[in-house]
Amino acid sequence: MKPAPAITKAIFEKLFNLHYEALCRCAFRIVQDKPATEDIVQDVFLSLWNKRDTLQADAGLRSYLYKASINSSLNYLRKQKNSASRNAAFQEEVTAAGLSADQHLHHKETANRIQELINALPPACRTVFVLSRYENMSYREIAASLGISVNTVENHMSKALKFFRKYLISIFLIF
Repeated sequence: MKPAPAITKAIFEKLFNLHYEALCRCAFRIVQDKPATEDIVQDVFLSLWNKRDTLQADAGLRSYLYKASINSSLNYLRKQKNSASRNAAFQEEVTAAGLSADQHLHHKETANRIQELINALPPACRTVFVLSRYENMSYREIAASLGISVNTVENHMSKALKFFRKYLISIFLIF
């Protein structure tokens, strides 16, 4: 049996053309910053290119790309938690919605707390949750993308939703 080929330039270009836009949408839903999204996805593809000799062309590269994009996006958020660009975009959204200063503050604090809760999930659980809720992928699609069973996806989602129910109640009781 012949080993699978390493990632060639042609395979890399095909992967890039096939997945770049979808990965940008996935990352954008997490970071909400278009230039940062493009940088994140570009870095993911650069990492893939640098590892091209050690990865096999048929080794679940779609899953690798999505997982790397999500993890890179979440890492970016941790580093840029209070970045000026996110605050400016949020301010525009709130102004356009006509929210009062108190409503704006409440909305911002709730959004920040929800993002903290997402970041607090275990990595596998977080990945499944983001793909389901932000990418609108079905459990079957998530399972295929990550190379896990549908039952495992269901277990991760159940765990994530229980976690959110537990902590979101406290958020809304405070406000």
